[in-house]
Amino acid sequence: MATFDVIFIGGGPAGYVGAIRSAQLGLNTAVVEREGLGGTCVLWGCIPAKALLESASYAEKMKKAPDFGVTPGDVKLDFGVAMKRSRAVSTQNSKGVEFLFKKNKITWIKGTAKLTGRNAVSVKTAEGKDEKHDAKKAIVICTGSRVKGLPQIGLELNKKTVLSSDEALILEKTPKSITIVGAGAVGCEFADVFAAFGSQVTLVEVMPNILPVEDADSSKEVERAFKKRKIELLTAAKISNVKVAKDSVSMTIEAGGSKKDVKSDVVLVAAGRAPNVEDIGLKEQNISMTDRGFIKINERMETNVKGIYAIGDVAGPPMLAHKGEREGIIAAELIAGHHAQVLDYSNVPGATYCHPEVASVGLTEQACKDRKIDYKVGKFPFMASGRARTSGETDGFVKIIRGAKYGEILGAHIVGAHATEMIHELILARTNEYTVEEVDLAIHAHPTLSEAIAEASLDSLGKMIQA
Repeated sequence: MATFDVIFIGGGPAGYVGAIRSAQLGLNTAVVEREGLGGTCVLWGCIPAKALLESASYAEKMKKAPDFGVTPGDVKLDFGVAMKRSRAVSTQNSKGVEFLFKKNKITWIKGTAKLTGRNAVSVKTAEGKDEKHDAKKAIVICTGSRVKGLPQIGLELNKKTVLSSDEALILEKTPKSITIVGAGAVGCEFADVFAAFGSQVTLVEVMPNILPVEDADSSKEVERAFKKRKIELLTAAKISNVKVAKDSVSMTIEAGGSKKDVKSDVVLVAAGRAPNVEDIGLKEQNISMTDRGFIKINERMETNVKGIYAIGDVAGPPMLAHKGEREGIIAAELIAGHHAQVLDYSNVPGATYCHPEVASVGLTEQACKDRKIDYKVGKFPFMASGRARTSGETDGFVKIIRGAKYGEILGAHIVGAHATEMIHELILARTNEYTVEEVDLAIHAHPTLSEAIAEASLDSLGKMIQA
């Protein structure tokens, strides 16, 4: 048995970032993680998926290369090579976290943990041994989440014809046809990848728009781009009559007032994630849960049991790596006895890496209407951007929603190339309570895509220059 100051159960973004910050603050820190360090994000989510999307981007750019005076030779698409590169990038990132653990003298306990008290855990190690460890100051639960199937409509995950994103990331070749159920960020990103590598893609969403948590204008812009790439979109859809065969899946989909039978080689279920809360001792320790099955926490990341904290996906939405990382930092600083800024969940950005990219922060226009907020909208299309024209990436826009009276930034939405990088100017502005006038005061270099942010700000004030 070993005694630490703090033990993190889970080595994903929330856990490993929290552990590193704890070690920086002088706490003797351990992390229990049964797989590789980095968690789902590094091993089965963010990192390998974005590596595949980069390969997809190259595939699409080859089609446009002659317009730029570059005529490629015999271009061959090999998803197997792209997948292997994706796995290599994932492994490299995981090794990077291992290095950071060694650098910060964090103990990695390879195994599966269960709470046995408010300051103790039992661990079944990778070698099958049973260990017990104590935490003098705190235990932090950060066990993450897992993909869900849809058994209620007949789509039980089977790793052959009904896949989760995990299996999609290790396919050695693309299927000729694929139906993706769920058009959130994960569904749209995989639709992008498989379409770029030649699959016939059908994207199905129960809500009226793809990317349903985004602003309606953003969703419509991606829909337009996907249709240009021959991705079939079925929204406001109802699925029935699912039949899973050995080498195909068929179903009936009702959408747009009509029904159609859809048959594909495989189905990718991208309809959400479930928190990993089973078999870790929550009930035995009387830890309170929310109605949706997440661990209930306060603004200090504390559960109802003193000395036990929860961060990341298990602590509730938004189930995003960067939200979990910030929760990990806050928990570490509070455990170490330091002051920590309360996390503003309304300022957590969303990012989807399909092409065109989508990024957002704050309220959608519909949310402003629902809350009866008096607002103004400023919008600037990349088609009017000199820099976007030079790169041939003119899809999309910047949209800023400001308060009508004071000019505060209620929400910001970007669709287009590099949107996930550009959004941070507006996150910073919201964090510091800048108005659109103050965003405009910052001179934006010309020609850049970021000029679109200044122009959208001006448009919300009725004085746009460049369009």
